[in-house]
Amino acid sequence: MSTYFDAEESAFARFGHDDRAVLQLLADRYKGANPSVPFTFRTFYRSGVLQTKDGLYDIDLKAKFPAAKAGQYGYAYANVWSDSERNLDLLVACYGPVQLYLNGEMVFRSSVIDEIKPDAEVKLNVNFNKGWNRLFLKMKSTTAGFGCRIGADEAKVRILNVLSPFPERAGQSGWVYTAPADADLFTDGPDESLLAAEGSSGLAWHPVQTWDAERLRQPSLERMFGLHPGKLAYAWTKLNQEKLGAQSVVLEGETDGPLTVWVDGTIAVEREHAGRFRHELRLAAGSYDLLVRSSCAEQSWDFTLAVSCEGTPCRLALPVAVKGTEERWLYVGPLDSQSTLGYEDIVRTDRVYPVGAELAANDHVYWRLDQPEAWIRPIYENAMLSNKWTVGSVTNFARWDYPLGVTVYGLLQSSRWLERLDLTSYAVSHVQACTRMYEYALWDREQYGFPAINQQLVLMRMLDNCGSFGSAMLEAYSECGEDATIVGIAEQIADFMLNRLERKADGAFYRECPGEYSANTMWADDLYMSTPFLCRYYRLTGSKPALDEAAKQFLLFRNYLYMPEQQIMSHVYDFKHGVATGIPWGRGNGWTLFSLTEVLETLPSDHPVRAELLAFFNELCQGYAALQADSGLWHQVLNDPNAYEEASCSAMFAYAFARGVRFGWLEEPDRYMQAAFKAWSGLLNLAIDRHGNVHGVCSGSRFAFHADYYKYDLRTVTNDNHGIGIMMLAGTEVAKLKHALGQSL
Repeated sequence: MSTYFDAEESAFARFGHDDRAVLQLLADRYKGANPSVPFTFRTFYRSGVLQTKDGLYDIDLKAKFPAAKAGQYGYAYANVWSDSERNLDLLVACYGPVQLYLNGEMVFRSSVIDEIKPDAEVKLNVNFNKGWNRLFLKMKSTTAGFGCRIGADEAKVRILNVLSPFPERAGQSGWVYTAPADADLFTDGPDESLLAAEGSSGLAWHPVQTWDAERLRQPSLERMFGLHPGKLAYAWTKLNQEKLGAQSVVLEGETDGPLTVWVDGTIAVEREHAGRFRHELRLAAGSYDLLVRSSCAEQSWDFTLAVSCEGTPCRLALPVAVKGTEERWLYVGPLDSQSTLGYEDIVRTDRVYPVGAELAANDHVYWRLDQPEAWIRPIYENAMLSNKWTVGSVTNFARWDYPLGVTVYGLLQSSRWLERLDLTSYAVSHVQACTRMYEYALWDREQYGFPAINQQLVLMRMLDNCGSFGSAMLEAYSECGEDATIVGIAEQIADFMLNRLERKADGAFYRECPGEYSANTMWADDLYMSTPFLCRYYRLTGSKPALDEAAKQFLLFRNYLYMPEQQIMSHVYDFKHGVATGIPWGRGNGWTLFSLTEVLETLPSDHPVRAELLAFFNELCQGYAALQADSGLWHQVLNDPNAYEEASCSAMFAYAFARGVRFGWLEEPDRYMQAAFKAWSGLLNLAIDRHGNVHGVCSGSRFAFHADYYKYDLRTVTNDNHGIGIMMLAGTEVAKLKHALGQSL
């Protein structure tokens, strides 16, 4: 029997069979450990280093400095923050000679093959320390190239965010890099005395932060947007009236063209022509949105606005916290003069704005700063995934990925059962943090090469990227106010699954993944990554093809992965070898049975393959029930009693058995009722401690043709997202079954 803590520390020792208390414990611990921290807004210079479609930072100094001469040197520098020790594979592709230093130590020096082979990529396994980590690149120019591409392998999953390293740029996102230098200033690697501040090195660092003298002489809106007579721009700030009681606040200034000023949605100034203006109003102490709409005149585009309270200037601040700038205004434009956008459409940061047909080459815009090519950029900076498929100890909020899809589903189901509207609201807010920024995330990818948020959704290339969280999204749909954005995202996911996803000749989903370890394989996991979403999409839209596809995939996967002599599933079928691995990984089988209950719940009674799937469900349940350990749990490799007992698959089997009994699908209901109760009891005693921590969950997996990989290489992780939601779902289903049987909860 696998043990993860002393019996006295178990949830059972504290709560016994009080399932409601345990569900509240699990949900409250997760919510408390994952507060609702949204994306971080940072200053980002589009003139700086952008990313490739694969997420590598493209530091091509030849492109940035075409006059660079062979033999010159260039440098790039960045900071990486890590909330805990993080192991990561970095990819480096060289345009010329390159040296990479991590925290002052050289970790890579290019060879001549790296430098001259166009498609060469070097993979480096590195460890980031907890706290700040310094990345420094030294690059030498040749007639062939100058610079490199660098970033995380599988960048949409293992995100690598870099920040500007100098105090003068504190908080800004992105690399800094130098203009070419004739001599190498860093012969022995990064010199901390020269890199302590931007000015101490004597080098010209980019991207440029300030306007040159010529642009500074231009009117403010004109230098940002150009001259577009009749077009509109908006400027947005926060007005802070800090004196007690209602006070007289004066808005005064001058405009080159038509101007409107709103204070918290009420028009305070409206001018149809150029000239000076002054308006007085009374405001109580507090913070107010101050929004200005300016129309470009024929010869210039500008406005000035001073705000004072009883003769003292009012404090203005950015309307959202943006790191890396001391500016006080955000700007968006140029927009079409016929724009029908209202005040509420503008004072938000979760959308992009159409510019109109005349500027269709750049058909949407977002908020920017009055600096050269400086935009504000929402960036996902919460828990980051490592090579070990684990995340750091900070919040998982606002991340779109498949383990969190199950977690959100578990939160929704348990909160409904507990009638805890606060937990439901929390789960919904996680979903909406992602969905409300979908349009922006698509724009971000187009502007900067690689999205800074919603990476897996925007770069949808496999079922892992969309099916699980997409299913949770649809589960939350009714609580999201039937948001049309969710429907649009669901349609994109459905189109991907039904029309664009790779398939074998018989129609079976599989993973093409050219050049990767998983090339040309089929995974039992993908039944969960696809079929629950397709079922919910059918419920939302009535799309019969989606439901038929979900049913069909189970029959196809059975043909490749089912091990009839044991009535369980192989984890993977490898088409390169033309054979299944024959290893029945616990969680892969759990995904299968879990997902089959979702399909059976949705399939109409007269569906042509329902009977066949119901029979398959009973066969699988027989196979799994026969392998349940005395503890109530199942082994990491199901048919290997020497493998450790694993919690997430045990929870999924408990979930499926309880549903099978409750819905009347099982031929021996008493047997599976007892197996479900035994499994849940085992989880309460062995996997859930009295603080709501979840133990014994296998980390994210690759695959192998031998059991040792699963037994010894895939170890357990405490509070892994692959198991927390499943635990809540199992507890909810067991509680529902007890309720149906009239037992005490």
